[in-house]
Amino acid sequence: MGRRGPYAFVNAAVEWVELTNTARRSVNLAGWTLTDEDGHTYTFDYYRLEGRATLRVHTGKGRDTRSDLYQDRRHYVWDNHSDTATLRNDRGRFIDDESWGGDHHRRGGHHRDESWGGHHRNGGHHHGDFRR
Repeated sequence: MGRRGPYAFVNAAVEWVELTNTARRSVNLAGWTLTDEDGHTYTFDYYRLEGRATLRVHTGKGRDTRSDLYQDRRHYVWDNHSDTATLRNDRGRFIDDESWGGDHHRRGGHHRDESWGGHHRNGGHHHGDFRR
């Protein structure tokens, strides 16, 4: 599985990363980035993540809602075997990361600003918590 191969574009909308703000106050994610190990980067437009709310950032195409944003990509980004998702704020400051697979499956080692979960594909199981 993963994003490489002739059928990698099949349904990237079923692949997502969850971000959860465990703080009470909301956070403006405008200019924040979410990046994988291969350098695929998603930059958030204006989006306010309310306190104690969860947001799913889907890889594929779809209609943005209050709880789901879509990157509008036609190919998978997150590697099921091993990858790292890194979240940075609008100033490029590291907020946190989530790694899975290989020798580095862990639950976010540096707990900073926001809480967020790992990647999912078809109800996948990677999930982490990062607390404020």
